[in-house]
Amino acid sequence: MSAPQPAGFTPTGTIAVPADRRRVVFATIVGTTVEWYDFFIYATAVGLVFGQLFFAPLGADSAILAFATVGVSFLFRPLGAFLAGHFGDKYGRKVVLMWTLILMGASTALIGLLPTYETIGIAAPILLVLLRILQGISAGGEWGGAVLMAVEHAPRSRRGVFGASPQIGVPLGLLLASGVMALMTIIAPGDAFLQWGWRVPFLLSVVLIVVGYYVRRKVEESPVFTELAERKEKARMPIVQLFKKHTLLVVIAALVFAGNNAVGYMTTGGFIQGYATNPDGPLALERGPVLWAVTGSAVTWLLSTLFAGWVSDRIGRRTTYIIGWILQLIGVFALFPLVNSGNIGLLFAGLAILTIGLGFTYGPQAALYTELFPASIRFSGVSISYAIGAIVGGAFAPTIATALVQATGSTLSVTWYLAGMTVIGLIATLLLRDRSGIPLGPDHEDEQSISPIRGLARA
Repeated sequence: MSAPQPAGFTPTGTIAVPADRRRVVFATIVGTTVEWYDFFIYATAVGLVFGQLFFAPLGADSAILAFATVGVSFLFRPLGAFLAGHFGDKYGRKVVLMWTLILMGASTALIGLLPTYETIGIAAPILLVLLRILQGISAGGEWGGAVLMAVEHAPRSRRGVFGASPQIGVPLGLLLASGVMALMTIIAPGDAFLQWGWRVPFLLSVVLIVVGYYVRRKVEESPVFTELAERKEKARMPIVQLFKKHTLLVVIAALVFAGNNAVGYMTTGGFIQGYATNPDGPLALERGPVLWAVTGSAVTWLLSTLFAGWVSDRIGRRTTYIIGWILQLIGVFALFPLVNSGNIGLLFAGLAILTIGLGFTYGPQAALYTELFPASIRFSGVSISYAIGAIVGGAFAPTIATALVQATGSTLSVTWYLAGMTVIGLIATLLLRDRSGIPLGPDHEDEQSISPIRGLARA
């Protein structure tokens, strides 16, 4: 057993300067916020404009087609995860993060310039889907690198709160995306929003990418990868080794995230926004107030995510998750009765209650995933588990929810669907041991290779 390390030591045993850690945390938050702003601005626009501008002329159900494009991008997340995992385990976390940021920003800005169906016909939705696929590839590679940069720089006793820094990029990205969209409904109300107002948030991505790129350039490489590189102990084929030894672990870890992601994509995937503002639907609320309610719920999500990371450093990742699943289940059953009231205040309350559970099942995820996999294949492990979980969970959650409402005429079916996904996440969590505080450096690969799955001795 290794001797306890002082709080100021990195996973490799070198003393970390607090200023360096603050720089890592700041760069992680800024970078992931920009990435998720880009990703969510698309989902927000799907529920508000894309069905009408890009898919309605096709003659099919434009809402389902538009939401399906949200899911299509998830199918390409594993490709991004495989590429990022391979290059991240071989060449470092930092270089992957720079390229994913550029790819996401360029794709988003191009969407803002894309002509509609009325202008270029069938080419419009095809190009839109292609750009969304590029967003999916970028998102698949972004998360793992951001997580490892944060957690592998962290003191052992503070991995949960450090790991929450890339996690809050999701609610911050949602807050920024919804807030900018809401602002544009004021600047360009009515038809002006459909004509040009929706494009501005996409074009703003160029500015955000420049800021994110500048901040990330200043960050040092992960100390764990640096030591692996110095020892020439990097895995030659990390993905092959991952699936040879850890396939079951990847599946279980993916299901943990799927339970959170399916529920979270009710807002990040644009379903609530589209359902509440649909002029032919039961609520037909105005765009602006709904977007502000979603923006407000992003704040409660951010706070609960940070708090959950902090709590997980004190009571363990597994226990924090179990509490989170219970809170999330309560939020699922409270959501639609409050949304269906047609009152903006109650709609916000429903989303706020839901985000407390979402924060508790998302805040500890970075530390949990990092502690599950050995150092030499860790980037591949966390990225691919995350990408698969995103497909099973959030990829088609808005599409499924839309289809369920249309088939049953009620949101009760959506509630049971989300409850089922929450229970799946809980079961997957119960299958894992708590590995909070396990050494992360290459000196401890033998200890890291002991299976975290309850009932299994080795991977």
